[in-house]
Amino acid sequence: MRVIGLMSGTSYDAIDAAAADLTIEGDRLVLTPLGLITRGYDEALRAALAAALPPAATTLAEVCRLDTRIGQAFAAAAAEADRELCDGQAELVASHGQTVYHWVEEGRVHGTLQIGQPAWIAEATGLPVVADFRPRDIAAGGQGAPLVGLVDQMWLRGRPGAPTALNLGGIANITAPDGTAFDTGPANALIDAAVRDLTRERLGCDLDGEMAARGTVDEKLLAELLAEPYYARTAPKTTGKELFHLPYLRAALSGYEALTPEDVVATLTLLTARTVADAVRSAGASEVIASGGGTRNPTLMAFLRAELGDIPVRTSDELGLPSAAKEAYAFAVLGFLTAHGLAGTVPRSTGARHASVLGSITPGRRGLRLPDAVSVGPVRLVVDGATR
Repeated sequence: MRVIGLMSGTSYDAIDAAAADLTIEGDRLVLTPLGLITRGYDEALRAALAAALPPAATTLAEVCRLDTRIGQAFAAAAAEADRELCDGQAELVASHGQTVYHWVEEGRVHGTLQIGQPAWIAEATGLPVVADFRPRDIAAGGQGAPLVGLVDQMWLRGRPGAPTALNLGGIANITAPDGTAFDTGPANALIDAAVRDLTRERLGCDLDGEMAARGTVDEKLLAELLAEPYYARTAPKTTGKELFHLPYLRAALSGYEALTPEDVVATLTLLTARTVADAVRSAGASEVIASGGGTRNPTLMAFLRAELGDIPVRTSDELGLPSAAKEAYAFAVLGFLTAHGLAGTVPRSTGARHASVLGSITPGRRGLRLPDAVSVGPVRLVVDGATR
């Protein structure tokens, strides 16, 4: 089955559309990557989305407008991916949507909201669309995120030692060797917020880690940031920009006005590396396989390697999945599993009571014609052409 996976993360800077051929061969799910396109949100849409996110107030009218406009943006990316990567032969679209709120109270997740109306994707492509993946896991008592635990376990199965998958997006998350998947804390969320705020929007991120490389870590500020209670909570756990947002950062920086922007960014970059490394060590990992936008920040990666010492850090590119596309490919896999009636979770990953078939399906132009259900799913994910 040829599937397009659509993803926009907590940095909400662009939509990734990754296309893959997926085939079940015995106990293996073979993924053949067909390519990736990335399309940024236009500035007006990105600004409107940023203005509506917590802790800002918004209206149902604005949520409706954003749901439509983001759905149209996802639809355009999917249609382009079908034309350019699949020669118009895609059979399914799997859309993560854009997370705008993750409702967490006292460590329990009560709900989540991803917008980007899938009807626009189905209309633009004519294909069935699997979307709204997270709520089913939450209804079963899980955290609803990170939702790539099963995919990571299948992908790393058979690899020697105790490999841990790491994603460095707006929020950092890992899939531990025992299968537990959880958010470690901010990856780029606070770094990006600081850069935008301290440069008065002249810069949107610390490109190539240059600001952090010029700065000096302030140990007192770092210690205060590390005292955030979230880091001490037991897994599985999830967080997001509902906690790690600009007002949170401004409150943390009160009294540190003498620090240069470079020093602030260096401190936040080490905060990410330290909290990720602490989680990785506590998980008993023998190696880290990293993906996500943070892998393009050499200062962050150098800090992370220094924090982890003799635990090697590799990128998913070395295992055949481009680091920029890994999450989009993961949701292509989850959409494929749903289409075949297979669960996309394992309880240990998110803390759910049971595994669940994920998402809701919007029919394509020819109605809903799903493949035959599979009674026993694959246990390994093999990337075609990759070396182990």
